[in-house]
Amino acid sequence: MSDMKFDFDTSPSGSAFSEPSDNVHFEATKTPLRPARVVLHVFLASLGILWMVPLVISLYSSFRPFAETSRKGFLSAPESLGLANYREALDRGDFIDKYWNTALILIPSLVLTIFLASLIAFAASRYSWRFNIFFLVLFTAGNLLPQQIMVAPLFQAARRIPLPEIMSNSEKLNGSNWMIILLHVGFQMGFCTFVLSNYMKLLPKELNEAAMVDGASLWTQYWTIIMPLTRPALAALATLEFAWIYNDFFWAVIFEQRGDDRPITSALSNLGGEFVTDTNVVSAASIFVIIPVLAVYFALQKHFIAGLTLGANKG
Repeated sequence: MSDMKFDFDTSPSGSAFSEPSDNVHFEATKTPLRPARVVLHVFLASLGILWMVPLVISLYSSFRPFAETSRKGFLSAPESLGLANYREALDRGDFIDKYWNTALILIPSLVLTIFLASLIAFAASRYSWRFNIFFLVLFTAGNLLPQQIMVAPLFQAARRIPLPEIMSNSEKLNGSNWMIILLHVGFQMGFCTFVLSNYMKLLPKELNEAAMVDGASLWTQYWTIIMPLTRPALAALATLEFAWIYNDFFWAVIFEQRGDDRPITSALSNLGGEFVTDTNVVSAASIFVIIPVLAVYFALQKHFIAGLTLGANKG
């Protein structure tokens, strides 16, 4: 709050408050603009602009003909703008089927990851037992292992695990969505457990004690008391996990044998030509790809920011 200065006329000729319009003065002291604060704001603004450059260039290129961009460059003034690249991307990218393939992988992976991580976090944060800390460290350490070094043993194991024909086209775990779902759940659950356990530790344990006195079961404590209070962290994790699983290309290429079964990220690779790639069509296809991620982010933006900033002002 700015400082305010009051001057009153205390001369013998009149009362101190006889003429407030002439004798009372308000002076507001502004916070000085420090060089470090200016540098910080300039740095953040520059970083935000640089972060948006690829998206803006892709959006701009998606409306221009490829011949014009090749001749004049990506940042040149346009001669014509249109939706031809979007129509071609829809025809060649088969986005409707790719969206469906992505949903078959993303929704089960996201739900299972958040649900299982919340169960483990609830047990590790609300109750004390012998291997509590070791259990959390074990889950966190799993995130430090590069996933790519495990491709060979995972691929060989997936080739040897049979599945019914209704669950897999190859009758093996390899070549099915189940393998990719298991990989996402396994690799992402450690991070989610770590975040949720730290969040739940901020909640007073008296909530559980009061619920136990009232006769609430363990499931009631978890589902009706703790989970609603963990909503900001769940929204933040759901947004991050949605983006990470949705953008996965590596595991889909390794374990999906048929191109028709791969998720939407593989649609971009299908638009490349043998000798020349129409980058403007790829830009239009990229816009189609990022629409679901942006929609989820804007829908959960309020909870996402609240989940990330919770505890930032705690000592």
